Amino acid sequence: MSQDRCSFCGSSREDVEVLITGIEGKICEVCVMRSEELLADGDIIPSKELKQHSDEKVEINLLSPLELRSHLDDYVIGQDDAKKYLCVAVYNHYKRLQYNQKHGENNDVEIEKSNMLLVGRTGTGKTLLAKTIARTLNVPFTIVDATVFTQAGYVGEDVESILSRLLQSCDYNIAKAEQGIVFIDELDKIARKGSNPSITRDVSGEGVQQSLLKIVEGSIVNVPPQGGRKHPDQKYLKVDTKNILFICGGAFEGIEPMIRSRMKKQDIGFSVNRTVNIDDESVLKYIGPPDIKRFGILPELVGRLPVVTYLEPLSRKALRAILTEPKNAIIKQYQALFGMDDKKITFTKGAIDFIVDKAVEYKLGARGLRGICEDIMIDLMYDSPKVSDAEIKIDKAYAESKLDNFSEATLTE
Repeated sequence: MSQDRCSFCGSSREDVEVLITGIEGKICEVCVMRSEELLADGDIIPSKELKQHSDEKVEINLLSPLELRSHLDDYVIGQDDAKKYLCVAVYNHYKRLQYNQKHGENNDVEIEKSNMLLVGRTGTGKTLLAKTIARTLNVPFTIVDATVFTQAGYVGEDVESILSRLLQSCDYNIAKAEQGIVFIDELDKIARKGSNPSITRDVSGEGVQQSLLKIVEGSIVNVPPQGGRKHPDQKYLKVDTKNILFICGGAFEGIEPMIRSRMKKQDIGFSVNRTVNIDDESVLKYIGPPDIKRFGILPELVGRLPVVTYLEPLSRKALRAILTEPKNAIIKQYQALFGMDDKKITFTKGAIDFIVDKAVEYKLGARGLRGICEDIMIDLMYDSPKVSDAEIKIDKAYAESKLDNFSEATLTE
C-alpha cells in the first residue's frame, strides 16, 4: 500500500482523485496544480533563459583612478583618502580582469583581488561611495547586511544568499554577476564574541566569518536562485566568485582604544619612551590589520581584505556642503520635489547652520541630516499641493519651531 502514495505530498490513493504513475514515482493532481502555480509565479528560472544570459558579452566602463575620483566628487563630499584607496583598488581589480582575459591560463604573473575594508562612523558615506563607483562603472552591485547571516543549519540566512542578491540585480546574468561588486555592510557586527570559541558556539559571528572566507577569496559556489536557506532537493546556480570585488564596511565602535594602545607602546630597554599624540577625531587614520584582528575579525578574513582605509568624521563644513553642493544634495532634492508642485523653496543661512548644528549634536553624520530635514519639512510637504504661496522660505526660527519635540530617537528608529 505504501507504493500507492504521491511521492511529493505522501497522500494515499484513497485521499486523491488522480494519482499519475511515472518511472520513479507517482504524483497526485494537487501537486500537479501546485507545480503549475509555481511556474506561473516565476519562482523557477528557466534554464533556457540562464543559458541565453551566459553568452552575453559583458562591457565595463573602466575609467582611470582620476576619472573615477571626479565622478565620486559629484556625489560624495570630502573623504579624500578613502576615495583614493577605493579608486585605485577598483581600477586595479578590473585591470586584473582584462589581463586574465587577454592571457588566459598562460599568465606569467597571477594578480590577486583587491578586496577592501572601509572603516568609519555611521553616516560618513561608506555605502554611498561603493554604490556610486558601481554605478559609474556600470557593473552589477548589491548591498547586503552581514547581521542577517548565520552558520548553516541555524535560523537566519546562508552566506551564499549574498550572491543570490547579486544575480537578482542583473536579471540572473551569471557572466555579468561574476564581474560585479558586493558591498557587505556591518562587518564589525559579526566579530568574534570572545577569545575562547569553545565556551559557546558563535553561529552569527565566527561561523559567518568562516563561511565568508571561500566566497571572498574566490571559489565556485552553489547559489540558491531565490536566496534563503539551501536544502538538498534544491537546484543551484554555480557562480565563480574569483572576479567579484568585495567591499566591506563597518563602524567598528570601540576600536579606537585598541589603536591608541598599539600606537603608544613603549620601547623595551634604555631607549627613550616613544609615544604618539593622537587626536580623538583622527584615531581611525592609524587603523591597521592588527587592530581589525584584535577587534574580533579572523586573521584569515583580514588577509583576504588587503586594502584597509578609513572615513573621517564629517566636520561642520562637510555637513553643510552635503546639504547644498553634490548632485544628490538634500536641499536640491526638496527643491525638485516642491518644483513639481510649482513652488520655489529656499533655505536661509541660519536655517542651514541650525540643521548642521543638530546633526553634529546627535553624531549621526550625513544620515542624520536627512532625518532632521524630514522633521522640519513634513508639514510643508503635507500641505504643499494646496498652499497658494509660490515661494516658501525656511529660516532658523521656523526650523527651531519644528524641532521642539525632536529627539535622537527620531533619527534612530
